[in-house]
Amino acid sequence: MKILERYILSENFKPFIVSLIVVTFVMLLDRILDLMNLIIEKNLDFLTTTTIFGLSLPFMLALTIPMAILLATIMSFGRLSVDNELIAFKSCGINIYTLMRPTVIAAFFLSLFMIYFNNTILPETNHQLKNKMIEVGYRRPVTAIKPRVFNSLEKYTIYAKQRVGEELRGIMIYNHNGLKYPETITAKRGKIELSNNGNSLMATLYDGEMHTRDEQQPAKYQIRTFKKFVLNLPDLGYQLNQQGSSYRGDRELSSAAMQEKIEQNRKEIAQIRQSLKETESKLAENSQLSSRDVKKYKNSIRIKEDKIEARKRDIREYQVEIQKKYAIAFACLVFVLIGAPVGMMTRTNGVGMA
Repeated sequence: MKILERYILSENFKPFIVSLIVVTFVMLLDRILDLMNLIIEKNLDFLTTTTIFGLSLPFMLALTIPMAILLATIMSFGRLSVDNELIAFKSCGINIYTLMRPTVIAAFFLSLFMIYFNNTILPETNHQLKNKMIEVGYRRPVTAIKPRVFNSLEKYTIYAKQRVGEELRGIMIYNHNGLKYPETITAKRGKIELSNNGNSLMATLYDGEMHTRDEQQPAKYQIRTFKKFVLNLPDLGYQLNQQGSSYRGDRELSSAAMQEKIEQNRKEIAQIRQSLKETESKLAENSQLSSRDVKKYKNSIRIKEDKIEARKRDIREYQVEIQKKYAIAFACLVFVLIGAPVGMMTRTNGVGMA
């Protein structure tokens, strides 16, 4: 490596380290406040606290490394400009592209590393962090129910449109229990709490309906309304605490894993659409149906449409997350190409410009 290239890289390295430490510290301030609240509310021990803090670092570094690259590039080339070293280089026949080349090459390799980091290290640490937070928040089981996600818990599937504090809204619970026609419970709102010393769950639902179909007479469909209904979910407390060890959200998956999820969702959408067409055709063919049967078919159509929208939403979230992994990684290279000219144009100290 030429002396000039080593000099340019060394001029960028020191500001990069300083910028990385400062920016990461600023980004972690909010996390530190959250940890302090957890220490007070949950009485966390030192090991758990440091584990949560350490697992929070990779997520921050994925954002702060490109930011530190931009600041370091502006500061280093700004200093060269203020000290008239750029003029000296130009007088020796060295153009700005030659000066930028070592920094651009270093940023390119750093971008490749960030792609690996975002696809391998970051998803795993995010997953471990989520599991640790679920473990800490085990006494609030409602937080383990993911909104707009079909949460499978043994023979039950729980879906909620949104979570507001300790309350779930827009709830649908499917009770499979080995039945050919699963029992469906819908409710406008409800709460899920631990019972039986933490070994079971108790769902308290308000303003809802229970939909059941007779196993022997499938044409017999019952709808019962309720103002308040308490559903006991036995032996699910422990599973709820442990489900985080297997379930992974979009930020806990690599790009390849998310692409597989996208393909699975597309296949499920095609299957649901086919089933939806069959249901709609049955409704159109039977013009003499009773109002209850019509309501039954319309409810089935609504549930299938909600499933399709949920799958589409999942696909969009996965696609955005895949793009973010590569966009943030290559931001290192883009920020060098932006920061170097900006630093060269400044006539003030590089630190002040950054």
